[in-house]
Amino acid sequence: MDATPRHPDAARRSLPDVIIDAARRLAISHGWGRVRMGQVAVAAGVSRQTVYNEFATKTGLAEALAAREVERFVTDVRTHLFAHGADAHAAANAAIAHVLTEAAVNPLLKAILTSARGEADPLLPFLTTRADVVLVAATGAIQDWARSHFPGIDPEELAFGAESIVRLVVSHIMLPLTPAEETARRLADLAAYFVGKSRASPGPA
Repeated sequence: MDATPRHPDAARRSLPDVIIDAARRLAISHGWGRVRMGQVAVAAGVSRQTVYNEFATKTGLAEALAAREVERFVTDVRTHLFAHGADAHAAANAAIAHVLTEAAVNPLLKAILTSARGEADPLLPFLTTRADVVLVAATGAIQDWARSHFPGIDPEELAFGAESIVRLVVSHIMLPLTPAEETARRLADLAAYFVGKSRASPGPA
């Protein structure tokens, strides 16, 4: 019988979310390679067996944690884009600036990068091996925004342009060349130019 006291949050939120929150805190404070399932259980206020029942393995928990970080990232991108309506430059600038700033200050991302240095069980691969998921999701958010405000843009051009912008942003996260604000402004210039050019171009025959 599971006699471990349930964390108070578990009564209000789903049990997996409570466990992932606990894992996130530990990853930030200790580095993922040093996190143990028993520690996660204690931090979440549940039994160790409960953590295994929900995620089966530490790998399963890492995948869930990475997936939620990706979902949060894409949700933020979507929010910043749609907050500026049809102002392409303002929307792109806000979204890109947020992404660049978040990548620099997000404590979990710092913990991921730290745990990747010389540890046997880093969390970073669970994000990098899913780069295609991040790319597709972020590109989809841009396409949704563009279709909402510029329905005349050719779908193939939009798909290529959106993916290109995302790839450029990712490259600047990995190797920053200028301050985030300047990079965001310059990439927003490119995005606005693309939108303007695509709107002026005739659609497919």
